[in-house]
Amino acid sequence: NVTLPHFAGRQKKVEIADDKTIEKLSSGKIDFDVLLATADMMPKLVPFARLLGPKGLMPNPKAGTLIKSKKDIEKFSGNSITIKTEKEQPIVHTSFGKVSQKDEELGENVNTILEAVNRKQILKAYLKSTMSPSVKLQV
Repeated sequence: NVTLPHFAGRQKKVEIADDKTIEKLSSGKIDFDVLLATADMMPKLVPFARLLGPKGLMPNPKAGTLIKSKKDIEKFSGNSITIKTEKEQPIVHTSFGKVSQKDEELGENVNTILEAVNRKQILKAYLKSTMSPSVKLQV
């Protein structure tokens, strides 16, 4: 997870796993973007691994969604994004803001992402908004 200095475009609905969450999952209802869980809740979530896993919602330490206390929920604000590469190729797709934001805010968000990925590992970078042509960035 990378926390950006400015809003990343979409407020995430974060849920901390509890008995109510288990009831929702039993009925097949998923109304959250991020599922956080403590270690003691993980055995209760195992039966739902086939439902949560393909959607990337199963809590795990690598994604930072396996938490020690409920205070860790602050890490998953509207400013946090997850950077993942595709399976077959080293490509990253991510959003970092909205067109309506100030250019300075968007620039700071892009720089934060580039620093998190490590600029030396980036060969090419392109920027685009929804339904627009892409623009090549100098990295």
